[in-house]
Amino acid sequence: MKYDVVVIGSGPGGYVGAIRAAQLGMKVAIVEKYNTLGGTCLNVGCIPSKALLDSSEHYHNAIERFGEHGIETSAVKVNMKQMIKRKNDVVDQTCKGVEFLMKKNKIDIFTGHGSFVTKNIIAIDGADGRKEIETDKVIIATGSKPITPEMFNYDKNKVITSTEALNIEKVPTKMVIVGGGVIGLELGSVFARLGTSVDVVEYMDRILPTMDVDCGKELIRSLKKLGMNFYLSHGVTGVKATKTSCTVSVKKKDSEETFDIKADYCLVAIGRKPYTDGLNLTAIGIQTDDKGRIPVNDHLETSVPGIYAIGDVIRGAMLAHKAEEEGILVAEYISGAKPHIDYNLIPGVVYTWPEVAAVGKTEDELKASGTPYKTGKFPFKALGRARASMDTEGMVKVLAHKDTDEILGVHMVGPRVADVIMEAVALMEFRASAEDMSRISHPHPTYTEAVKEAALAATGNRALHV
Repeated sequence: MKYDVVVIGSGPGGYVGAIRAAQLGMKVAIVEKYNTLGGTCLNVGCIPSKALLDSSEHYHNAIERFGEHGIETSAVKVNMKQMIKRKNDVVDQTCKGVEFLMKKNKIDIFTGHGSFVTKNIIAIDGADGRKEIETDKVIIATGSKPITPEMFNYDKNKVITSTEALNIEKVPTKMVIVGGGVIGLELGSVFARLGTSVDVVEYMDRILPTMDVDCGKELIRSLKKLGMNFYLSHGVTGVKATKTSCTVSVKKKDSEETFDIKADYCLVAIGRKPYTDGLNLTAIGIQTDDKGRIPVNDHLETSVPGIYAIGDVIRGAMLAHKAEEEGILVAEYISGAKPHIDYNLIPGVVYTWPEVAAVGKTEDELKASGTPYKTGKFPFKALGRARASMDTEGMVKVLAHKDTDEILGVHMVGPRVADVIMEAVALMEFRASAEDMSRISHPHPTYTEAVKEAALAATGNRALHV
């Protein structure tokens, strides 16, 4: 059987691209290595981690904040097995939802490891042996996997990645997290809320090094209040593990100072790398770059005509929603349309509490490019809605062009900012000014009022409530 498009990988980029191609009238097949659809995001990434983040936040509120709300509780305890079960149920429902969407859109599913025989023949090695399918176009959407250098002695038992951390069924006493980025901080906050002593080792001099510096400063204050401990400008020189514990050797940057941290687990969260193992890319003439990524042009087409790549296997941030947009772009481009993605306006989110969200340029990027800009900030502690919910940590920061007033970047730390950021994204899509943002009527009392106030501050120190 011949297909118009075969998608290798069923993560958010792959399955969304497959759906869009099917909507446009193409005959589509999707090849997935594992028995469930959804890729890293749905199975061992975005969805399960958010389930645990919510569960741990409920527990933390029950023991730390309910009393102040006038809600008396007693004998509150963690049932970790039930927490993991609920997470697994959420994952199962979500993955089954993707399977339903494949059937609804008449997309054929092949389970097994996909690889290239030629640019138009895909081999699938599954439980029932090898089969080959023919296709006109291919979309590579095989995602990424955690980086685990040999020196960390990754054993999936005591030295773990986010994949294993999502299935710990007993609250650890002590955990070391290597990496102060999104994954490490999210999972670190889960266990810190549940009572684990968490140490974060970060080689850079701040957490969230790719985000605006003020975001990292605001969040680290909140996480320290949660009890998390940070070793910034420190690196790991080695990890040793036994069946029951592990020892992490740490060295301060630009110093000979070293020390060991003994813990129940060492969670390695230093980033992810493109997963292209076994695709047999060389058979069709595709070479990866020095970071293992597949080079593509502006239409996300590889050096081989008709072969496209999206998501974590190509340049750019490793974000599920970026991959989705790229899957849609490729499907529409193949159909003859002229789609476009503005990568500057793809928001980034950290689902700690408070949450962190951002879109556009950081202040450091504007300085480096010599762009004249002005800044407006507003703290959540000055917001009535935040005081009512006891969520007063964080701020909204608006960066606008000094001369034109166009919004160049918006950075937030606070309650529900993962949702609030979309106001900034929508306005920036239409190249709105800070004044435009400040003149929109925001409902009272809401968290979104902080956006209006920050925009007022950016237009000339006009914030009303601070």
